Order: sequence, then structure tokens, then C-alpha cells
Amino acid sequence: MSQYLGRRTFVAGSAAALAGAGLVGSTLQESDGSETTNNDTDDSEHETMTDDTTLIAHRGFAGAYPENTELAVEAASFGGPGSQTIHRRADMIEVDIVPTADGTLVTFHDNGLAERDGGERGLTDTEGLIFETDTETVTSATVLGTEETVPTLETVMDSIPPSVTVNLEFKNPGSQDLRFAESVPDKTLSTQRELWRPYTERALDLVSEYDNDILVSSFYEAALATARDHDDSIPIACLFWDDIEAGLEITRRYDCEAMNVPRNMVQGTPFFNDSGYIDSDLSDVNLAEIAADEGRELNVWTVSTWYQARELVRAGVDGVISDYPTVLSFQD
Repeated sequence: MSQYLGRRTFVAGSAAALAGAGLVGSTLQESDGSETTNNDTDDSEHETMTDDTTLIAHRGFAGAYPENTELAVEAASFGGPGSQTIHRRADMIEVDIVPTADGTLVTFHDNGLAERDGGERGLTDTEGLIFETDTETVTSATVLGTEETVPTLETVMDSIPPSVTVNLEFKNPGSQDLRFAESVPDKTLSTQRELWRPYTERALDLVSEYDNDILVSSFYEAALATARDHDDSIPIACLFWDDIEAGLEITRRYDCEAMNVPRNMVQGTPFFNDSGYIDSDLSDVNLAEIAADEGRELNVWTVSTWYQARELVRAGVDGVISDYPTVLSFQD
């Protein structure tokens, strides 16, 4: 397991090796060195990656479980729901956090409870913006037609064992004046810091009561700035969007321990600039080399398949942020 340099290090989760490319037939390494398996399926034709790539459960493996819920983070932590151990356990779990109107922190991705940008159907059965809705209403909302409801950050932290690192992605706390995924002028940043500070301090004070290692990430520079202001021992990661130069500027300004970047920003893969939005003048910027030279982790989102994971690992990334627990399970 790779480590952040100069600050708190990862405590690697008890990562279970997945014997097949599916969600069954996993072999788990127990603390005494013995192996257990949850069924007798013969998956000997598959190979399991044995490198040190960090497996990061995106919203608690959102492709397998209702995202950002208590069930999702528990299943990602322990290798399956309930007592089952059907897949590899996550080394790190990424959750999105945002305050309700009462200031309670919950884990939820969208601004709206029931409507996404563009008018698409949202994640819950309840109307309203998270940051304009009272906590009781938010935490009673059911997620994606399941019995799971929107949890508080405290509930989520209670559900993740101390051996698993938690990546807190700070979402918009409610202001329309925040600058997204770009370097912010000093005067604007000063104003935005004041908007973020109570939210950031509340979150970091809460998670400080737990033994998990923490990584803070955000597309918002002010979130990273206020996290550094409040506790500079906590590792932070700049989330890159469509501007490599701005992402590197923010990363270096705050000496971020990690860079969390989209997969099409990684040189040496078939995915580099496959959307065509990266500035051609920066097409020779190799983020894997930069991360290695500067002692930072390079984590990549959102990795959907074993093929993507394999190519990214070959290109030198440290961690894959994925909706699926099986992306590191197969190599040819």
C-alpha cells in the first residue's frame, strides 16, 4: 500500500483477494494467515492483481450498492453485505459530504434530493435541496427505491472500521458564489474561505473522534484551504476537472498529498484526452511522473472496468476510484 509522505499515512484495510472477475468466489486472507472462501466456485482461470494499487470505493461502490449509504460503506469495508465476503474489501472509501439546513453533515452527492442537473430523476423520494432542508426530512429520504436512507456523516463513520481510510469529498455547502475546479483570485478566495470554514471545521472535528485515516478532497479550492487552516496534519487532494494547469497550481499551492484526477488525464493510456477537452498545449504533461517526482499519490476517477484499471496501473497511478469492487481482479 502506497503512503502519503510527510503527514499521516494510510492504514491499509484488510484487503481481501478476489479470485474471480465476478462478485462471487472470493478468497479472504485471515489475520492468522489462513484462507477462507465463501463458496466452492473454481475461478482458477482468473488472476488477481497483486500490486499495491489502492482500491477506493467510490460512494461505497455505487455500482454495487445504494450510493453513500450505511449499507454501501459497510459492504465496501467488509467485502459484502451482512456476513457475506463476496468481493475484495476497499482500502479506502470515498463519500460525499454536505450540510443540511440545520448544519448536520450527511453523505450525499447531489444538490437536490430528487432532481439532478438537467431535470433527471434524482436519488431519493423526497423533494428539496439538501442545504435548504431540515435534517429529519433529509435523513428520512430513501435512496434509489431501497430501504436505505440518507445517513449522517457520524452514522457513516460508525459503520467503517478503523483500518479503512475514509476519503471525504467536500461538496457545495449551499452558496452559488463558489468557484468550481479552478484557481481562485486571492480576494475571492478570502471571501469563500469564510463561507467554507464552519462546514470544514465541523467535519474535521467530527472525524477526529475516530481512528480512521482521513483524506479530504474537493473541486473547491476554498475547501482545501480551510482544511489546511484547521488541521494541516490531515492529507488533502485536489480534484481535477478539465484544467490540468489549474489542478497542478492548486495542488502545489497547498502541497496536497494527492491528486484525484479523471482517467482521461493520464498519459500513456488509451483514454488520454478521449473527450478532447484537455488543452493541446498540455498534452505532454505526465501526471504520473509529476506525482512520483513530487511525492504525491495519483488517484484516478471513475474507473469502471478491469481493462481501464489495468491500463491506468501500467501507466503508474497509485489508486483507482471505482463504483465496482472487482476492477482490480483480472489481469492478462
